[in-house]
Amino acid sequence: MALLSRFGISLPKDLLADFDKLIAKKNYTNRSEAFRDLIRQELVKKEWEEGEDVAGTITIIYDHHQRELVTKLMDIQHDHGKNIISTQHIHIDHHNCMEIIAVRGSAKETQKLADTLKSVKGVKHSTLGMSSTGKHIR
Repeated sequence: MALLSRFGISLPKDLLADFDKLIAKKNYTNRSEAFRDLIRQELVKKEWEEGEDVAGTITIIYDHHQRELVTKLMDIQHDHGKNIISTQHIHIDHHNCMEIIAVRGSAKETQKLADTLKSVKGVKHSTLGMSSTGKHIR
């Protein structure tokens, strides 16, 4: 188990009250766990900003009836095969599909893939879930 360090911080009372409400709503057992998650989130953000080897997900929503759209999306994914770990295709309804694409690689390549997929005509919505490979997160 990692050694723990204790430290104090000063916050305005109203900010701390708002934070306590937030962590209660998110079911944290204590402030320490919430602070650890906030710090980890900033460390993941730093990995992306510095172009580290990162991991994440790209989620896209599209109408699979739109002509040539599925082919375009598959071509893009094949062109970026070294960055794609896995894909999952979900039928939301008769017209709409969701693709969840697990990715890993340099932050620049991963962002480029996400932007390329998002910009395809017919993609209704797209998000990039930025995460970490876990190497630098404790």
